[in-house]
Amino acid sequence: MRFFHLSDLHLGIRVNEFPMLDDQWHIVREIVRHAEEHKPDAVLIAGDVYDKSVPPIDALQLLDRLLVWLNELGIAVFLISGNHDSAERVSFAASLLEMSNVHISQVYDGKITPLTMQDKFGNINVWMLPYIKPSTVRPYFREKEIITYTDAVSAALGNAEVDAASRNILLTHQFITGAIQSDSEELYVGGSENVNASLFDVFDYVALGHMHRPQNVLRNTLRYSGTPLKYSLSEVNQNKSITMVDMGKKGDISVSEIHLTPIREMREIRGTYAKITALKNYVNTNTDDYVYVVLTDENEEPDAISKIRTIYPNVMSLRYDNKRTQTDVSHITTRNYDSKTPLDLLAELYAIQNGQPMNQDQMDYSKGLLEKIKEENA
Repeated sequence: MRFFHLSDLHLGIRVNEFPMLDDQWHIVREIVRHAEEHKPDAVLIAGDVYDKSVPPIDALQLLDRLLVWLNELGIAVFLISGNHDSAERVSFAASLLEMSNVHISQVYDGKITPLTMQDKFGNINVWMLPYIKPSTVRPYFREKEIITYTDAVSAALGNAEVDAASRNILLTHQFITGAIQSDSEELYVGGSENVNASLFDVFDYVALGHMHRPQNVLRNTLRYSGTPLKYSLSEVNQNKSITMVDMGKKGDISVSEIHLTPIREMREIRGTYAKITALKNYVNTNTDDYVYVVLTDENEEPDAISKIRTIYPNVMSLRYDNKRTQTDVSHITTRNYDSKTPLDLLAELYAIQNGQPMNQDQMDYSKGLLEKIKEENA
């Protein structure tokens, strides 16, 4: 049996206030074109279908069109909600859609049950676990101490009767320890969102969502497919793709990637103002790309971004990298942003403002406060 694994579509997203809907329509058509060519039996969508819990109408229409196109090709769809989604809104009409072979995870209610597909080797159980956090799970397991995300996922999966002798696929949307982040993802405080990978050992393939970089975690069958488009500067060097999974008999799994081509690339251009605006340096490039501009001039060019936008209309941002910015302490917190949590950034800001690091009591208080804010806004 063949599956496409997708995640983190983030339909309706705006990147640096640029709407990405045209790009998303294009990439959805690309996905459907590859589905026509490679003929998967099912498409697994592992959460963050939308970018907001209340998505705009045009994002709803795009998902509707994707589901219709896949249905017309006779392809089953399995879809879960992620941390950006409203589980209640994503699961609206889920029971009705079942009749069209579109399977959407319900709001988590303390139990998960598999949906079963069949091929010549027998049954394949597809389990769907939407994004959960400790407060989601705690009411259903009052006898357990559920503090961490690992506790939450352990309790949820421990309540599932998984037959290890059968072939089992899990869709879930969590941050697995060891995964590599991009700065377009929401980071949690002090790594407390991490989930231990060993919890998924019983599953033959785990279709993960949440990380925007396509990657395996410990094994090639515990995998993030990544976003189908680039959504941040930290992703400019990534190759976006569909993950294709071919599953034979128990233990026989092949995982490959199908490259996705956007209508506009996202890239960084670096150099002096004169170099970047020289005709010979852009005449043979796609000037419609989304670009992050880094100017290396020691003296700032007046209104540089407006001038550069006459060449590159989709400038995402402009910054200077020169002797002044390299020694300016106000830039410390922006370096390596994609590898830092909010607690790291707050600690750096405190040190800059006060000339000394936080003590342990301040760190503990800040961590608790950030976790409370995250919990209340989730």
